[in-house]
Amino acid sequence: MALPERIPVFFLSGFLGSGKSTLLNQVLADPSFEDTAVIINEFGDVAIDHLLVRQGETTISQTSTGCLCCSGTTDIRATLFDLHCAASAGLAPAFSRVIVEMSGLGDPAPLVNALMAKDNDTQTMRDRTVDSEFYLAGFVTLYDIILGELSIERHFEAMKQIAFADRIVLTKTDLAKDPATLSDIAALPQDLRVFNATAAIVDRAEADPASLFAPRPYSVIERGEEVSGWLALEAVLAAETRHVHASNERQRPARHGSGIRSFSIIHDTPMDEARLSRFLSLLQQSAGQHLLRVKGIVGLEDEPECPRIIHGVQHCMSDPVRLEAWPDGDRRTRMVFITSGIDPEPVRDLFSAVIAGTPSPFGRLLSPISATLAALSSRLSSYLTTLSRRSS
Repeated sequence: MALPERIPVFFLSGFLGSGKSTLLNQVLADPSFEDTAVIINEFGDVAIDHLLVRQGETTISQTSTGCLCCSGTTDIRATLFDLHCAASAGLAPAFSRVIVEMSGLGDPAPLVNALMAKDNDTQTMRDRTVDSEFYLAGFVTLYDIILGELSIERHFEAMKQIAFADRIVLTKTDLAKDPATLSDIAALPQDLRVFNATAAIVDRAEADPASLFAPRPYSVIERGEEVSGWLALEAVLAAETRHVHASNERQRPARHGSGIRSFSIIHDTPMDEARLSRFLSLLQQSAGQHLLRVKGIVGLEDEPECPRIIHGVQHCMSDPVRLEAWPDGDRRTRMVFITSGIDPEPVRDLFSAVIAGTPSPFGRLLSPISATLAALSSRLSSYLTTLSRRSS
């Protein structure tokens, strides 16, 4: 099939912590991908992900004020239009492809629908430009072999990301060593066929990353009846909200569960590395599976000019990655948390208590999570008492 003479757009999806930024960095390290525009969508109010992506000659256009799927399907079209205008006017480098790194909580349906559905009666000049200059060329979804099954069970978005994919990439397979886990990995393609019968399924350790973003015509029909149904539903929802006044856009209901929220912690001065590790450890012990994601860039007292990148998904916290220098002029620690059923203030209290030694009632951290975690309160209180005695 002949491909359109337009710029291909690829969606890169995968639930929280599945390795999207890592894969994107590897792809952008390929010289043939230097002329790539990247749209980074973050679920939260503090931008972190764009600091973790190699820039070089690549154009970066970030959306960092919340999920694109929640903020309105026209946002993806607006961003593509802005990229086109900037390149056409010589204000940004020319590009030959676009990769949209979706939020880990992103719902694919409104974004795919925004690029594929056309209503000639209501199209603006922006819409006509986007349709004439861009086309959806592929949908890549990462599946974390460690937490993927649990994510699908608990989060509808994770299942939809698999269903919409025309390429499914199994990540973290290099961590599998024992025969039982290797056997489970071998069975994964068949298990994932329940959600997507036609997508190509590849192992991240064996796949050529560049080939995942080779232009191809994306077919909704090949994705199955459920995907077609979700897109039809999105068309109805879009029609209902098309005439909503801009001042009412904030009233658009979120697509994610009411308990899922994102918040940030910003700290102005370098921290003691041992106290940072203690904070993250206590938070994981207390929150467990309710800590969907933590990521950030942090400054340490021992090496203030060499920040660390931290990543965590539920019970799994990766070793911090040392950078040779800060990626931007902001030298503050910035951490973003995505949680389920956890109020931000107790987490901030915990941070203040551990990093600065400020007393805090830790029962507030545990109560909104689960009664079974209440026993940890005494451990946290004991730690605070010990810390207070050392300070005095």
